[in-house]
Amino acid sequence: MTPNITATGPTSGRPALRRRSRLAAVVLTAPLLATLMPAPALADHTTPPGTVALVGSLQAELGCPDDWQPECAATRLVPVDGSPDTWSATFDVPAGAYEYKVALNGSWGENYGADGAAGGANLALQAPGGPVTFTYNHRTHVVTSDAPGAPTGSTAAHWLTADTLAWGADVPADARFRLYSAPEGGLVAGDDAVTGGTYIDLARGADALPADLAARYPHLADLPTVTLGKKDARKAGDLLKGQLLLAAVSPEGELLATTGVQVPGVLDDLYAGAAREELGLSWKGKKPHLQLWAPTARSVSVQVFRDGSGGAPIATRPARADKDGVWSIDGGKDWNGAYYLYDVEVFVPETGAVEHNLVTDPYSVGLSTNSERSLIVDLADPSLMPSSWSRLPKPALERPEKLSVYELHVRDFSITDTTVPEAERGTYAAFSRPDSAGMQRLSELADNGLNAVHLLPVNDIGTIEEDRARQAEPACDLEAFAPDSTEQQQCVSDVAGRDGFNWGYDPLHYTTPEGSYSTNPADATRIREFRGMVASLNESGLRVVQDVVYNHTAGAGQSSDNNLDRIVPGYYHRLDPESGAVETSTCCPNTATEHTMMGKLMIDSIVTLARTYKLDGFRFDLMGHHSRQNILDVRAALDKLTLERDGVDGKSIYLYGEGWNFGEVADNARFVQATQANMAGTGIGTFNDRLRDAVRGGGPFDDDPRIQGFASGLLTDPNGVAGNGTEADQRAELLLSQDQIRVGLTGNLKDYMFTDRTGNQVTGADVDYNGSPTGYTADPQESITYVEAHDNETLFDALTFKLPTDTPMADRIRMQTLALSTTAFGQGVSFWHAGGEALRSKSLDRNSYDSGDWFNILDHTGTDNGFGRGLPPRADNEGKYAFMQPLLADPALKPSPADIEAAREQAQELLQIRQGSPLFSLGTAGLVQQKLSFPGSGPDQTPGVIVMHLDDTVGPDVDSARKGIVVVFNASDEPTTQRVPAAGGFALHGVQATGGDDVVRRATAATDGTFTVPARTVAVFEAR
Repeated sequence: MTPNITATGPTSGRPALRRRSRLAAVVLTAPLLATLMPAPALADHTTPPGTVALVGSLQAELGCPDDWQPECAATRLVPVDGSPDTWSATFDVPAGAYEYKVALNGSWGENYGADGAAGGANLALQAPGGPVTFTYNHRTHVVTSDAPGAPTGSTAAHWLTADTLAWGADVPADARFRLYSAPEGGLVAGDDAVTGGTYIDLARGADALPADLAARYPHLADLPTVTLGKKDARKAGDLLKGQLLLAAVSPEGELLATTGVQVPGVLDDLYAGAAREELGLSWKGKKPHLQLWAPTARSVSVQVFRDGSGGAPIATRPARADKDGVWSIDGGKDWNGAYYLYDVEVFVPETGAVEHNLVTDPYSVGLSTNSERSLIVDLADPSLMPSSWSRLPKPALERPEKLSVYELHVRDFSITDTTVPEAERGTYAAFSRPDSAGMQRLSELADNGLNAVHLLPVNDIGTIEEDRARQAEPACDLEAFAPDSTEQQQCVSDVAGRDGFNWGYDPLHYTTPEGSYSTNPADATRIREFRGMVASLNESGLRVVQDVVYNHTAGAGQSSDNNLDRIVPGYYHRLDPESGAVETSTCCPNTATEHTMMGKLMIDSIVTLARTYKLDGFRFDLMGHHSRQNILDVRAALDKLTLERDGVDGKSIYLYGEGWNFGEVADNARFVQATQANMAGTGIGTFNDRLRDAVRGGGPFDDDPRIQGFASGLLTDPNGVAGNGTEADQRAELLLSQDQIRVGLTGNLKDYMFTDRTGNQVTGADVDYNGSPTGYTADPQESITYVEAHDNETLFDALTFKLPTDTPMADRIRMQTLALSTTAFGQGVSFWHAGGEALRSKSLDRNSYDSGDWFNILDHTGTDNGFGRGLPPRADNEGKYAFMQPLLADPALKPSPADIEAAREQAQELLQIRQGSPLFSLGTAGLVQQKLSFPGSGPDQTPGVIVMHLDDTVGPDVDSARKGIVVVFNASDEPTTQRVPAAGGFALHGVQATGGDDVVRRATAATDGTFTVPARTVAVFEAR
């Protein structure tokens, strides 16, 4: 057979990859996520859709600008006359393999895949070429096509070790089993026989997995097994290089059932030694050495190019394979600075044929523009390092609890900063301009106590055009439209797939910096500029955290530009155990870091990033989709790095992530997850949604965004919305929220003892949060305490929805400050979203991942906070336009420059106070229990008020300058007087006493331990 030749994508322009709303990233409330993904969902759970679109990897073939576009009208289904729940359409689909599902109402907010599951796995389509009819039933949410099936309609067999497969076929007890194979493909399952290959007879094994395999694959534990004989098991490596089909037959040979075979388990079993090999690019003196793991490949060669695009190879060299499936190539000295691709000859189950795939290196450390080719680059080249790199001083950090983190997007930081040269705006290089407005703001924050910057994803991103000349801009005068107009969002949305903005949660290559953030994405410039950024931030007193996305890829399959699936098909992604479809609960194709070599890729990538860029921390996107052991393995690998050998102290690198529990891995279905509760005792942080929701009010999924919380007027300043309940309901909810906040202030400790709203002595874990424990950590550093992040509405926008509409701007600022103070004065890691200190708005956008520079503005001049820039993009916000429009049209809700400056001053005082005393970062659960208390808690507490006492007269002397600190959080609209027993000798904290907030200066402390604090004010008192 003549192999098919397929390349990695277009020769110019960013490859077309999936752009979609990241459901789980948008939603930061893990306990609610599971309820969003029923399987199957019924129509009475959702309203009838306005539109139903076929979405998938076939859309570009059917007239859409790109694939995976729910807004594309060209692939919409139409209602079927006489069938009110049914939509259908017929399209002329070119021959090929595709994935698809349906999306409703022009967005990813409601989408259905395999088995009618909300957010379910993609459906596979093997189109023969010609008309295919697709049908969607809104009652069951099931999507079907009339395309003929593949050799089998499922991939439900699991080859786990060389001699053991598992399959839960419903067949008679006397059924026999056969493993069919065809090296070149061509297996056909007919009505009574399988043709096109040969078979091996298998023996029936046990009724369930043996204990060792059940422990490794708990989701398969109940499946019966079939086994190969010793002689046949030795052929496993060869069999895996072709098409496989498992069949059940009667004693007479009649075909009873067939299924495809999932192979990750047996690949891990056969090629375990590969985990110890060094993959990717390394150097032997001045000669490059390349290694690629491709155990199912027939051949691998490397093509070397002088340039990053175009031209014929200057060298083509075959690789040699070892027993662990690793292919190696020694290069020449003249390859330094050249570019390369691998030619991988491999059988692809998706196409049923042997393919030659031209792919980049998954371990790439450098790339050409738009990731067209991998770059051969020596990371130790001094020309790629800032002058101070080898002796770069790191900002001191005594313990993780002292971190105050600032979440920042590279492009947001400088794209509108006119003090940065135009060519450097939106790039890493902008951070190396110490006199720019942006760096001056960061330095100001650092001087006040901020000590870390968290960068949203900066790895190579699959959905941003890297050539600036090719990036589209909105073809409108956006400034000319009304503050509540729909015109801005339309203009921005028209170019959203082609502009230079995206949050970046669409990873293509994990270990190379994104090229669109470089002044020259064609060569190694991005490496030098990234290092320059880190150096500049470190020299400003700010540690650097990289947001990493190893839980999914931007695409999968043969038709995708993702290289993993085109090197070892069916290995790197997590598959549905029955259908074999790639799981997409994260938003996109889920990776399987529980598989040895995907886990290795992740760990190797992080270690390389830490050593190459001297990073100070990593934040894991959707960390709950990783196993606990996977994250602990990362921790162990980093701990081995030393300053002397690696240039970085790995033990000082802090790790945290999103510990949400949902999807196919939920409740430890496939492994013990890296979820909030499971990470207790590891020292690895997770985001604390408990305090966030209690402070803001409601949750990200509320149909009515006006549900109030502690810092938005619940009970104390009601907005009149019926959804907040009766006065009694609000009082009960507020007092529960206050207990949740108290637990959050401890670092969300599960075992912290205090008196709750009922008067009982309880632990943090005893306090309820939507049916889950509020407290779940064993150490304060395991809690990331926040009230806003890039996901969901900004804090300012949330308060705009929730506070009474007539709340004066001065009081809105005070509530913003009070909300931020719950993170600044807590024992966990304090986390702020960039601009939160300056009332940043995204014009009420709940999901600005692809909303362009216009809605994501970060203005360092203090002139524009981003509010009133039009109704936000329709796809994720239209359902709340009725709430938004009157707010955006109200000029009283747009802060003035003076308002923004007042908010900034108040926020910076919080930072100063936090960093001014070690009492806000005690560091252990024992010290927190000993020194931190909440006077005034219990059944008689004041609604809207929390008092926190940090007593340094008990236990070891933590703060030599103070005997203690009292913080009064008064979220109510009235002054409050609170008494703290044995708390005499206190006075208003010096920072607030001499600060710019006239209101807080009215707060007083009497000698008898009585503290009086104005309305909507957080006041800090100290005893020296």
